[in-house]
Amino acid sequence: MSTEIPRQRLQDYIARRAGNAVEIRRLERLPGGAIQENWALDIRVADGEWAGVHELVLRRNAASSVAASHGRAEEFQLLRVAAAAGVKVPQPCLLCEDTDVLGGPFFIMHRADGIAAGHRVVKSGENGDLARDLARQLARIHGIKPDTPELDFLPTSNGSPALDRIEQYRAYLDALDSARPTLEWGLAWLERHAPKKNTTVLCHRDCRTGNYLVADGELTAVLDWEFAGWGDPLEDIGWFCAKCWRFGATDRDAGGIADRETFYKAYEAESGKTIVRQRVHYWEVMAHLRWAVIACQQSARHLSGEQPSLELALTGHVVPELELEILRMTKETK
Repeated sequence: MSTEIPRQRLQDYIARRAGNAVEIRRLERLPGGAIQENWALDIRVADGEWAGVHELVLRRNAASSVAASHGRAEEFQLLRVAAAAGVKVPQPCLLCEDTDVLGGPFFIMHRADGIAAGHRVVKSGENGDLARDLARQLARIHGIKPDTPELDFLPTSNGSPALDRIEQYRAYLDALDSARPTLEWGLAWLERHAPKKNTTVLCHRDCRTGNYLVADGELTAVLDWEFAGWGDPLEDIGWFCAKCWRFGATDRDAGGIADRETFYKAYEAESGKTIVRQRVHYWEVMAHLRWAVIACQQSARHLSGEQPSLELALTGHVVPELELEILRMTKETK
């Protein structure tokens, strides 16, 4: 896939969908997006139902992919379901699966205001209101159940969601060229301590600081739905609170923005469910293991030549720190 977007072809496509003349005023690659590409897209539609100026984001596949990442059609559908459930997400506009337009599938959504960079978000200091709002968003996501027909493309679990994740991550490690004994140890620990099956809900699986937008201290959108699937709600809680996603603000357990109890109580109030505190530790170990596996995959994308990228190469350097945290967390647990 070309790294550039054919402007005229895209403009013609949107004009056909809008049924009116379209002018592209801005088309610019946005920073970040190591797994998918995001492009700022500003358009003006001359007339009809879409008449006016629209600030949008075009999201398409990167040059190479990470295992378990959904395609753009699936992510678009997840956004639609989440929006209908009252979750703050960028409003999805249109999906294109015609590869003749840009060489691969893509979708367009309205652009939300705010910053996402985790190191900038946590530098603003403690923000209990933001943590509470994020907890409410997670509770609404977890209100989406497997009987949702629009999400029938998501695989269901045949047993324990924890054991499903372990099997998946072990397969990913086996597919890599390099040995990672500490990560294998972490998988063995997780297998021995796997919890009983919990309520199965839709998990975002990447709701953490760095994957939501904040404007003037307030949440505007939860981003990046490419890993969502059915699972244990504590998986999302552990991922959000994991030390690796606090961006240095390690004393603020909830995403580097607030204390853990502030986040927990807001989630409980919205969901009507009680978080069993001692069970979250398990899913935080899982979070560090998972991020380490993804970091190995990201590095492999660069080293293989599929997608030469300094960002992907540097991602691999976080693995030793994650391995150390896995050892620390499992050593402290009998």
